[in-house]
Formats: sequence, structure tokens, C-alpha cells
Amino acid sequence: MTTTTPSDVRPDPPHSPDDRSLTEFGYPQELHRSLGRYASFAAGFSFISVLTTVFQFFAFGYAFGGPVFFWTWPAVLIGQLLVAACFAELAARYPISGAIYQWSSRLSNLTFGWFAGWIMVIGQIVVVAAAALALQIVLPAIWSGFQLIGTDPAPTSADGAANAAVLGVILLALTTLVNVLDNRVMSVINRVGVTAEIIGAVLIIVLLLTHSERTPGITFHTEGAAQSGLLGALLVGSFAAAYVMIGFDSAGEMSEETRGPRRTAPRTILVALGAAGLLATLIVLGGLLAAPSLTDGRLAVEGLSYVLTSSLGDGVGRALLVDVVVAIAVATLAIQTAACRMLFSMARDGQLPFSRRLAKVNPRTGMPSAPALVVGVLAAAVLLLNFVSPEAFLAIGTTCIVMLYLAYAMVTGPLLVRRLRGEFTVEGTDETGARLFSLGRWGVPVNALALLYGLFMTVNLAWPRAAVYDPAGGHWYFQWFTVLFLTVTVAIGLAFRAYRARTPVAEAPEAPEAVAA
Repeated sequence: MTTTTPSDVRPDPPHSPDDRSLTEFGYPQELHRSLGRYASFAAGFSFISVLTTVFQFFAFGYAFGGPVFFWTWPAVLIGQLLVAACFAELAARYPISGAIYQWSSRLSNLTFGWFAGWIMVIGQIVVVAAAALALQIVLPAIWSGFQLIGTDPAPTSADGAANAAVLGVILLALTTLVNVLDNRVMSVINRVGVTAEIIGAVLIIVLLLTHSERTPGITFHTEGAAQSGLLGALLVGSFAAAYVMIGFDSAGEMSEETRGPRRTAPRTILVALGAAGLLATLIVLGGLLAAPSLTDGRLAVEGLSYVLTSSLGDGVGRALLVDVVVAIAVATLAIQTAACRMLFSMARDGQLPFSRRLAKVNPRTGMPSAPALVVGVLAAAVLLLNFVSPEAFLAIGTTCIVMLYLAYAMVTGPLLVRRLRGEFTVEGTDETGARLFSLGRWGVPVNALALLYGLFMTVNLAWPRAAVYDPAGGHWYFQWFTVLFLTVTVAIGLAFRAYRARTPVAEAPEAPEAVAA
């Protein structure tokens, strides 16, 4: 695909090694390389967004697991670090936008990789919607005027669900605008937001731990887990941690916009996940220790917002909640950006409807504008489900987790097969001349454990538990929502692939030969 370069384009440095690393895969350098190491770290960290997701799902995890649900956090962090280590190798070897799609395609074949990318991008669109819904957890707690619809701010109430959708649509309009403007604007907002989030997270941890009402031994108590048993409580309680620790692959998604991606992306993938996982675990611990009461029922409904405002006072608590609002906005922006890059990467290979339009990069801004509009509109449409029933809030959140876990397994699975066949090695040097990141002899055991963990969590998250997905009863479609949504997603993908096999799309750009290699 060729583009006309106007005079106001910001050119890359001549003879850039980054350009050569992209050209060898058959792609021109169209996205602007303006992201440094911290911006790459911010891309992964802001997708994970500790404050957004911990505040959004803490009440859910505690409601099902009680204090013992704390131990699901270090367990999920270890499992995700295994996956992240495999992704770090792939980011060093394949520094290309649309990471999951590109990696899976090269490890298996184009058809399998296409489905990995298709499931991933649909999951990302749902994640964008779910992240935007998190505003409802925080804004009404700061000021009741943010409750624009009705009077009950609880996300599970009819008023709260409808209000969450309205606030989410407003946020999506703003993040879509930023994703159209310029990648430098997006990068600045991302970095400032991540810095504020890290400072806020550290402050919250310190304040909660210094206002402790009990000792860490409370995390071994199983109160609240009696109905489903300890194992059941831990399996369901792990949903919260599973939702938090996803999206670390975003540093790989932004590889074509990162300077020195072969060196930078692998490290930022691991650092972003490690930092976010550690902060999230400490926030959960602090919340359990500082909660005024573990038995009055408020912690299982209002979550950490209740702890902050009750334990730290309205003034300090609300100030910290403002920082959470910033984190939610930046997370929504980062997730939407990652979904845009996935759409762009697949469209550039001619693998989507309207590929030529979706693959077009504005040479002045360095941004693919059409994908930003598509993701924004589709995510807003998903938010409308919240008007149907409050249970849609949880269904949306869990669905996106399952789809991302499945897409991850569609990378670690083919990667393990290639390792066992002796067909995968990480050789060569990065942009500084140092050896590429590699697991070496630990590759097979780490990869195998990563795949088993991913498949286990996919089944655990998708299992149609009535107590989780349809607590009010009488709505079978909510109980089976995740399975139904995934089935429909795969069916649409199969229909499109069958249509494309019979009907060549003349307007699509030619897919590089390297993708099918």
C-alpha cells in the first residue's frame, strides 16, 4: 500500500534500524515512531490499569470469596507472568502492530492467526466498553450530581446500569477524538495518566496500610466462602484478578510506533505486568485490612470506594477517587488504541471488510483514523446492553476476559508446538547489538505452564455459573452469555472466511507473503 507524503509529515531518521526491522516483514513504515521506553511501558500499564479494574471488581471478588480471595491475586500474577515471558520473546522476534494476530499467524498459519486476531479484537472492543463502565463505580461516590439517571448509583441497579452506560458513552466520545488527533497527543495523555495512576496507587496503599483495622492473618479467613466452598470461592474470586492482569501485550501492539522495539517491547511487557500486579495485590490487601467492617455487607457492594471514603475521610477519599477517574479515562484510551492497532494490522493484510479504508494511515498524524471510529461506535453499542438489565454489567466484563485469555492461548499453543518440534529459536541482536530476549532452556516448561494456565482460566471464566451470571434467576441467556457471545463471534468469523474464499475482495490491499510463512 502506498501513500502520498505531504510536506508536513514528521519523517523518521534516515537508515533507522527500526525501519529495516519492519521492512523485512514486507510492511512500509507508516505509523510514526515517537514512543520511547516509558511510553511503551505506559501502553501496557494503562491497559492493565490497576486502579480502574481493582475498584471495578473488588466488590465482586470479595462477595464470592470473602477475605481469602486475596490469594487469587498472587496466583493469577504468577500465571500471567508465564504468558508474558512467552510474549516477550515474540515481541523481540516480531516487532509488528497487531501482535496477537501477527504472532499466531507466523507460529501456525494465516487462518488460525486470523481467528486469534478476530477473537482478540472483538474482546478488546468489549474491554473498552467494560472499562468505560467503571466510571459508575467512582464518579457518583465523588459527587451525587454524576448520577444523571435515577437515584441508585449501585452498578447492579437499573438506575446505576443506565447511568453507567451514559457516562461510558461520553468517555468513549473523548477517547475516540484523541485516537484520531495525533499519536503524540495520545502518548502524552497516556504517560501523564500512568504517572498519576502510579502515584495514586502508591498513596492508596500507604494510606490503607497505615489505617489498618486488622492484621494480614485475616486473608486466611474463609467467611463468605461457605456457600460455594473454599475451592469454588477461589475460582470465582479469581475473576477480579484475571480481569486486572490482561493487556500487558499492548507494548507489543505499539511496536511499530516504538523506538528500538526489539529491545524495548519485551522488557516493558514484563515490567508493566509485574508492576501492575504487585500494586494491585497490595491495594487489595490494604483494602481488606483498612475496611471499617468485613461483615456489614457494604464491602461486597461498594468495594474500595467505601473503604477510602470511610477510613480516610471524605476529603482524602474523594481526592484519591479523582485519581481513579483519571486512571479509568487513560485505560479506556489505551485499550481503544490497542484495538485500533489490531484492526489496522489485519486490514493491512486485506483480512477484514473495508480493508483499504481501515488500513489507511493519516500521514500527518501517524494515526489510522477509521479503526478508532469503528472501535468507538461498536464499544458504545455494547454499552447499550447495560440498559437491558443490570446483570449485563458483569456479563460484559467477564466476556471480554474470556476472549482475551482464549486469544492468548491461541499464541502460546502454536508456540509450544513449534518449540517441541525444534522450530522456534530466538536468535540475532536488538537495535543496540545486544542479544534478543530469550527464555533459553526454560522455554518449553514456561510455555507449557503458560498454555495450561491460560486454558484453565478460560474454562473457569466461561463456565456458566448461575450464581455468578444470573443471580436473580429467570434469565438463562445471561447465565450462558459468555458462551453464546463467543459462539456468535466464531460463527461470524467462519461465515466471513467462507465468503472471502468464494469472493475475492478487489479493494483489499495485498497481504504480504511473510504473514502466511
